[in-house]
Amino acid sequence: MARIVMKFGGTSMAGIERIRNVARRIKHEVDAGHQVAVVVSAMSGETDRLVNFCREASPLYDPREYDVVVASGEQVTSGLLAIALQAIGVPARSWLGWQLPIHTSDAHASARIGEIETAWLKDGEVAVIPGFQGLTEDNRISTLGRGGSDTSAVAVAAAIKADRCDIYTDVDGVYTTDPRIVPRARKLKKVTYEEMLELASVGAKVLQTRSVGLAMKEGVRVQVLSSFDEPGPNETPGTMIVGEQEIDDVERQHITGIAHDKNEAKVTLIAVPDRPGAVATIFSPLADASINVDMIVQNVAHDTGSTDVTFTVPMAELTRAIDVLERQRETIGFTKLVHDTAVTKISVVGVGMRSHAGVAAMMFKSLADRGINILAITTSEIKVSVLIHEDYTELAVRVLHTAYGLDAEDAA
Repeated sequence: MARIVMKFGGTSMAGIERIRNVARRIKHEVDAGHQVAVVVSAMSGETDRLVNFCREASPLYDPREYDVVVASGEQVTSGLLAIALQAIGVPARSWLGWQLPIHTSDAHASARIGEIETAWLKDGEVAVIPGFQGLTEDNRISTLGRGGSDTSAVAVAAAIKADRCDIYTDVDGVYTTDPRIVPRARKLKKVTYEEMLELASVGAKVLQTRSVGLAMKEGVRVQVLSSFDEPGPNETPGTMIVGEQEIDDVERQHITGIAHDKNEAKVTLIAVPDRPGAVATIFSPLADASINVDMIVQNVAHDTGSTDVTFTVPMAELTRAIDVLERQRETIGFTKLVHDTAVTKISVVGVGMRSHAGVAAMMFKSLADRGINILAITTSEIKVSVLIHEDYTELAVRVLHTAYGLDAEDAA
């Protein structure tokens, strides 16, 4: 018997018939003798609807009350799923985040999970837990930020020492790239925590980045699979996110996947004085405003004693970033600010980069051969990312997928 946490996203919970389908899938695991706890998201589109209510009520809403409102979506689905499970003979009980409780920080709308009490875990009864929510020290409802149900599920799995955490989505696993762009993309059987963390951070939408980081920290084995496939004899039909030690050298490839992210904006400051501390005057105010900066390029200094500095920020933060920089114009000393939203970040990810040279060179050459200009570059130990014009997104992904030998033998 295994102890399993099953998490179902918004598309899986979108309506009573889909909730019944989820209940049948849970029953399949219970009938197999497993001890099951379930974490659910709100119905698809429900959280957006609740967020809009808050904005209509007041653009300057109290985040504590915002959390009360938006947490209600998961309360509905947890109760409905418990009813659906009971209707097919599965003992089940819903538990809200404050009832367990799931203790969190007091950063409303972006809280961090602390401790989860486990007295609610009972043999023979399925606990249905709303994701995305918890309880602060002063007994206020808190939420974890968008996509937080993945983090809730991993945290619950860590708390009850589950054998694995199954994340059910509308895709059947993690692919070498987006199969809508590359039909020959392959589903991966296993991916390391580090690779999944990089893929999630550079545009892969399968898992929330925080949930992967927590799984790596706590050693929780995570499986990504589809809630729309019929359950079969194979207990792990999706993609397993595991520690590097679980992947044999025979299974390991130099490159695991290609990701793309169109939610980046490029900012260039023209004629920044070329002096010690100049770059700090740019990025310190951005950091103080909690604006994340990704790629950074500083050009060779002009003869005039100035240089151009280019960097990227999330698209949603562009307006704030421009405002912060313009208010610091005199301190920084730049003459002009130029921004561009017609860009895409393309990333190549794989733990094999640690032991194989030439990965970046192949990326640069493959793009150059197709006339794709690189606007900026950033690297980590297992990732190389480049910024290109958005018109070349699909071409770049296809070219790199083939260049690194990731195409499946037979087209999907």
